[in-house]
Amino acid sequence: MKFHTEYLQFYTDKHRAYVHITPQVEAAVVKSGIKEGMVLVSAMHITSGVYVNDNEDGLIHDIDEWLEKLAPFRKEYKHHETGEDNGDSHLKALLIHHEVILPVTNGKLDLGTWQRVFYAEFDGQRNKRVIVKVMGE
Repeated sequence: MKFHTEYLQFYTDKHRAYVHITPQVEAAVVKSGIKEGMVLVSAMHITSGVYVNDNEDGLIHDIDEWLEKLAPFRKEYKHHETGEDNGDSHLKALLIHHEVILPVTNGKLDLGTWQRVFYAEFDGQRNKRVIVKVMGE
């Protein structure tokens, strides 16, 4: 079994952002030379996540509104007693989750028709990383 690792770097201008990263993941798969296997895509921060869904602006807006309803910004989070102000960002990341595992078939990322990979940032305006680890033969 072979392994290939790459790190994607992000700095978002906004506090919350949804970044389409399918092309970067596909490039890592091609660069790996792996024909059959899996690719792990994982946010390396506790206030961001990775998910798979449709790359459609209305849906991305709906996801953002849904997350804000489930985990709204508010001053009363216990986490804020530590001096932080990002309690909602941690909760949003839990809802999205921090990683996805995707199939690689015939040397290509094997996604469904509308499936795309996204990096979700909930506490932006600073440097963040995502690990892309391709595994297989």
